[in-house]
Amino acid sequence: MDLEYLVQKKVFSSDSVELRRLMAYWRFKNLKIVFTNGCFDLVHLGHIDYLTRAAELGDVLAVGLNSDDSARRIKGEGRPIMDQNSRSLLLASFLFVDAVIIFDQETPLELIRLIQPDILVKGADYKPEKIVGADIVTENGGEVVTLPYLQGYSTSFIEQKIRQGS
Repeated sequence: MDLEYLVQKKVFSSDSVELRRLMAYWRFKNLKIVFTNGCFDLVHLGHIDYLTRAAELGDVLAVGLNSDDSARRIKGEGRPIMDQNSRSLLLASFLFVDAVIIFDQETPLELIRLIQPDILVKGADYKPEKIVGADIVTENGGEVVTLPYLQGYSTSFIEQKIRQGS
């Protein structure tokens, strides 16, 4: 089995039958599902720190990834810098990421309804009651967790440094 296949098989579209099968399998095995989401444009040390800490909260980590169109609507023209195929494969190459699901909406609400995660994770810049899907997760007995960001690392900061030539 080649490495490309091992990485590619962890990437799903939000409407794929394979994703539904994987979720059913994880539920059957009684695995604790952790879910987070984002654009993950220009993956950096802050993302790696955040995702590893999210993965430690459960048995499997599913990452919702904004599609190119979705990221552009959220972040504006010129974003994302990397296309969704590149971003999804990069995330899927991490051993601690079990699934990457590309979604086209501006929020992952429908994806959260589908996955029904045990733990929903976002950055500490979000208040738990303002996190999309938090109500769904808590109503099903799950938990919402916010994680602090690693200081000095953000895609916007990196983009600014590149533009300034420093």
